[in-house]
Amino acid sequence: MDRPGLVNSLSVRIAAMGGSWLESRLAHLAGVFAGIVLVRVADEQAEALAASLAALSGEGLTVQVLPGAAPAPPAREMTFELVGNDRPGIVREVTETLRGLGANIEEFSSHIQSAPFTGAEMFRALIRLGLPAGLSIHDVRAALESLTAEFMVDITEPEAV
Repeated sequence: MDRPGLVNSLSVRIAAMGGSWLESRLAHLAGVFAGIVLVRVADEQAEALAASLAALSGEGLTVQVLPGAAPAPPAREMTFELVGNDRPGIVREVTETLRGLGANIEEFSSHIQSAPFTGAEMFRALIRLGLPAGLSIHDVRAALESLTAEFMVDITEPEAV
């Protein structure tokens, strides 16, 4: 259920337990507000924070608390935007191609938009990948572009360290 103040309700409870809001992905999609929040809290406060957040379920919010640790970032990452004519199965084709390359999807967001002038439905995705050793950015681009001549793949080059 969506309502004003949902994010604030979470942040108030996290702060009350001395927790730090490390990272989040929150979005309103199809009439529902959903998200994931990574929080760091002292071990002795973890159970109390979980109980406090679970109490939000009585306010029309579904909360699931899972213990965990922030994963180590992959050795190499790449981010790209994929744009093409929408069609059934497009996400399956893209994700199967990436799986076949051994790339791990770290983040995936997509939407449909109308093309300028024609109004045709265009699929647009922003994808962040963790790359295995030996897989080049060129290989990823070539594999995605081979799915169809209609895809445009715009790669954000990793910054030099």
